[in-house]
Amino acid sequence: MLGKKEIATAVGALACAIGIGFIMQSADSGGDGYDQQAAADAPVLQGATAGNAMLDLEEITLTSAEFEGGIDLPSPDTEVTKVLAPTSVLEEPTVPEVVEQSQAVTPACEIVATARPVAAAMVNLELEASCLPNERVTVHHNGMIFTETTSAEGSVSLRVPALAKEAVFILAFSNGEGAVAQTVVEELADFDRAVLQWKGNTGFQIHAREFGADYGSEGHLWTNAPGDVAAAVAGSGGVLTRHGDMSAAEPLIAEVYSFPKAYNARSGNIALSVETEVTQANCGLEIEAQSLEMQADGSIKTQNLTLPVPDCDAAGSFLVLNNLLQDLKVAGG
Repeated sequence: MLGKKEIATAVGALACAIGIGFIMQSADSGGDGYDQQAAADAPVLQGATAGNAMLDLEEITLTSAEFEGGIDLPSPDTEVTKVLAPTSVLEEPTVPEVVEQSQAVTPACEIVATARPVAAAMVNLELEASCLPNERVTVHHNGMIFTETTSAEGSVSLRVPALAKEAVFILAFSNGEGAVAQTVVEELADFDRAVLQWKGNTGFQIHAREFGADYGSEGHLWTNAPGDVAAAVAGSGGVLTRHGDMSAAEPLIAEVYSFPKAYNARSGNIALSVETEVTQANCGLEIEAQSLEMQADGSIKTQNLTLPVPDCDAAGSFLVLNNLLQDLKVAGG
């Protein structure tokens, strides 16, 4: 990102929930990129397994990204019950000199999700679904949404930034199966947190420049320099985390910037911007993203972005959006 050079050119109309100024700049590095979610990524959740029953899960309303045309989401009215995967029937072996045939049925496979709070207001999220190996699973949490893929054993292990003190996670498979996990994150009030989410390889990325840091210097956090969770725990800096399996088909991706406002000793501003590189994968297209920002009262501020990308002759340049995410004002402790 060093040595950026401004390009004076008309990029086209930018549709967003707020007015956004943008600059076209050329650069040597890029990132990854959210469009409308396909219906296949948002199955109706037929049931779920709750770990420690602390919340009334029937009152959950999923507030995931809603772009033009809308997005189908798991039903919030479904009763939270234990989920059993369908049993599978093996071939019926022929028994010599016996007219009747027998069939072996595998035991039902239970899908279980658990959540546990860890340092930096994060949550360790575990999913066990041995009957669903190598399957796409969509994670929903307080408006944030991203897709992962289960292992060959049908498991997923994630560390996810919490967006609510009473944190509920819904994990949904495309066949309608799913599970729910929940926990309490006491440390959440100690952190500022901003999310950008999108679909596919659209080139979106968050840039955080802490306390006047220049591009490429210490204190500039982005995809290629995400910072460290240990620094966030110690209060010496923020951390950028990316969630979602980019190797999956049309993945849903979420990038989260977290800053430890309660542990930080410095005062000043953190400049937050959203950038996207013009690449052969997105040039000439209209791409979409959504931002989620935690407010002081615990609510989530949401903004939708529709961005027309210049033609492919501008490949290698960056679009810089300075007003989609609000800069953070930090008062040192």
